[in-house]
Amino acid sequence: MGSIGFSELLLIFIVILLLFGAKKLPELARSMGLALREFRKAANEIEEPVKDVKAVAEGGEEEQKEVNDRK
Repeated sequence: MGSIGFSELLLIFIVILLLFGAKKLPELARSMGLALREFRKAANEIEEPVKDVKAVAEGGEEEQKEVNDRK
């Protein structure tokens, strides 16, 4: 199984166009973009403390100072 090709993407786009209509597509795309941005923001907020703890656990004093300086 490979990735989605051009013909599959075109078919998906046509189905979405038929379901939602041309006037709703920009609004739909905008809301999906906002949702994706919020998801990435939340994922980064969770990931940063984990990276800090991992750096301190693996590194020692230098990483501890670097973590404290960021706060």
